[in-house]
Amino acid sequence: MSAATDVGFVPMRLSKVVGVRNGDHLCEFVVLDELGGDRRLIIQIGQVEAFALAASLDEMNWGRPMTYQFMAELVRSLGGRIREVRLDGLVEGAYAATVEVIGPNGAELVDARSSDALNLAALTAAPIFAALEVLEDSDRNTEGDSAEAVLMRRALAARPMTIEKAEP
Repeated sequence: MSAATDVGFVPMRLSKVVGVRNGDHLCEFVVLDELGGDRRLIIQIGQVEAFALAASLDEMNWGRPMTYQFMAELVRSLGGRIREVRLDGLVEGAYAATVEVIGPNGAELVDARSSDALNLAALTAAPIFAALEVLEDSDRNTEGDSAEAVLMRRALAARPMTIEKAEP
């Protein structure tokens, strides 16, 4: 099986999770930066997924496993590991992902939502790759004066979301 970089994918790293107010609503985004380049990928994600990802990036320890920690441990306990995450296309207007899992029976490709795949990558230090189509779509979405473009540009400029435990 070939690695993502062998077939035209761009290596990325998680940069930050942000929340941007849009009227009465808070919109959450994850921003990824190209490794060794200047391209950025902005993905709007759900509130729960954003919280989990920000907590992982802040290296929060919850004492008991949260959902994505449980998923990563489940893969490991079955003799597998997350080899890489690929943000590889658009499905019904949302970025799709494939998680490559190496296990006792070899490599398996698992379809995933991008936010779920990125949460697993954050916990397992798996490399992240984005298809050129995905990067180009993100770039197009930030151009112009549409409400979506303005919101995405605000996400780029926003400070990272931080998660802290409350003191007892």
